[in-house]
Amino acid sequence: MTQTVAVLGTGKIGEALLSGMIRAGWPAAHLLVTTRRADRAEELRARYGVETVTNAEAAKRADTLILAVKPQDMGRLLDELGPHVTPDRLVISAAAGITTTFIEERLPAGTPVVRVMPNTPVLVDEGMSVISAGGHATGDHLAHTEEIFGGVGKTLRVPESQQDAATALSGSGPAYFYFLVEAMTDAGILLGLPRAQAHDLIVQAAIGAAVMLRDSGEHPVKLREAVTSPAGTTISAIRELENHGVRAALIAALEAARDRSRELASGNG
Repeated sequence: MTQTVAVLGTGKIGEALLSGMIRAGWPAAHLLVTTRRADRAEELRARYGVETVTNAEAAKRADTLILAVKPQDMGRLLDELGPHVTPDRLVISAAAGITTTFIEERLPAGTPVVRVMPNTPVLVDEGMSVISAGGHATGDHLAHTEEIFGGVGKTLRVPESQQDAATALSGSGPAYFYFLVEAMTDAGILLGLPRAQAHDLIVQAAIGAAVMLRDSGEHPVKLREAVTSPAGTTISAIRELENHGVRAALIAALEAARDRSRELASGNG
């Protein structure tokens, strides 16, 4: 934690990483941030006690650069950083669909690059960040990346060839659960419950089920079967889900998300 880390593009995800590093013990004096707006820069200085700098200054001073900009802004940012980055810097990209090759080609030869796909629960320290090494990144670079992103949840190393699948499952994954909760809330209203009660019942059921999945070590089929009594209410609901092709729809949805991630990675935005 004696190295200097710069977060470039401090939006929601960038700020979540910044606050997570501070909670994990990173000294504010070793953290730099960049942002486009002066009022946002002042807000970050007041909230975290960090120094706000230009992108070029961050590239000159920081040992690790975290690129947390939107994918469509990555090319312009790399053009700005290129003249100032040296190969002893570690560059971490948190932009969806941007490959390590895309970044390496725009920086000095030999620059180590690590690609990370976080998801939005990093905002509540329950994120999953999927990490892949570029051509020049070492095990130490991956461990350093895990140290940073571990402050806002869990991390998982995968080959970069699996990043599109991980994006479909994990990066987009929270949206599927929100969609399901929305649909179940509407069903609860249809069944006669007030919206607030239906929402509370479903959210707590989701939290409890997630904790059981995480902590029990049981296969989800076994956990589902424990709720499913013969000729009971649950099996009647499961039958309808199967009759309506919910399982097949989920598989098709994740395939579509993976394919879209591939399109973005190939530049077909």
